[in-house]
Amino acid sequence: MFKYAHLEALVNCQWVMNHLNDPKVRIIEADISPEAYNNAHIPNAVFWNILSDLLLPDYRINFDTTAWEKLLARSGVSKDTTVITYGDYGDLPATGAWLFWLFKVFGHGNVRVLNGGRRKWLMEGLPLTSEAPVISPTSYQVSALDANLRIFHQQVQESIGKTDCVLVDVRTPQEYNGEWFMNEPPKATERAGHIPSAVSVFYGLALNDDGTFKSMEDLQALYGDKNITPEHQVITYCAIGGRSGHTWFVLKYLLGYPHVQNYDGSWNEWSRLANLPIEK
Repeated sequence: MFKYAHLEALVNCQWVMNHLNDPKVRIIEADISPEAYNNAHIPNAVFWNILSDLLLPDYRINFDTTAWEKLLARSGVSKDTTVITYGDYGDLPATGAWLFWLFKVFGHGNVRVLNGGRRKWLMEGLPLTSEAPVISPTSYQVSALDANLRIFHQQVQESIGKTDCVLVDVRTPQEYNGEWFMNEPPKATERAGHIPSAVSVFYGLALNDDGTFKSMEDLQALYGDKNITPEHQVITYCAIGGRSGHTWFVLKYLLGYPHVQNYDGSWNEWSRLANLPIEK
């Protein structure tokens, strides 16, 4: 595995294989549909439905502490559990890094991302099962949310044009240019485009063909070429805060940038606030 600023935030497939039956480890797969999980998943992995377990009906992330505590309790997660996250967004394994960010927001210390996710696991021909694990529920209590990992639209607006701050739009170029809205052509009532001064760096550019993260040197070049450097305050955003959580993880944990925040309201919120500026 490549050298990163926080190598401990990643595990490879072999590490997971060695800990499939470890009672102190909980593997979590998240996706928008249980279909792939029901067909075949990593043994003992618990499934989380992104739409019903993590998002509200308006596609905002659910930050209700009670809901999070219930989700972790029924998933068999305790405060001392090592959590391994994975999952795909479309055909790219982005969900694991987003879940990592969520766990950190809710104050869970020991969480790691399966490097390469489902794609890498399948490529290595490792065992799969269609059986859901039998989980003994726990009692989980959130101590405190880490608000420093998030940023809100008022602060984002204040950051526009500041020389010490860089906004990173991690959506597709089509979304950035206003051709798409949430991966579809915009309707007449939808404002498409991007936040003024934001630079476009598609989140998937941080990944190799097998779904693993690129080397530290390649990542430094990718973001450095867009003047996204450690001395800046960096704000990531996408459509609903998921893909931008992935880029947050890359910048914060793989490259070690000290000041990175995820605008989880993202375009879902920004585009619907008529007083906020947009560009195409």
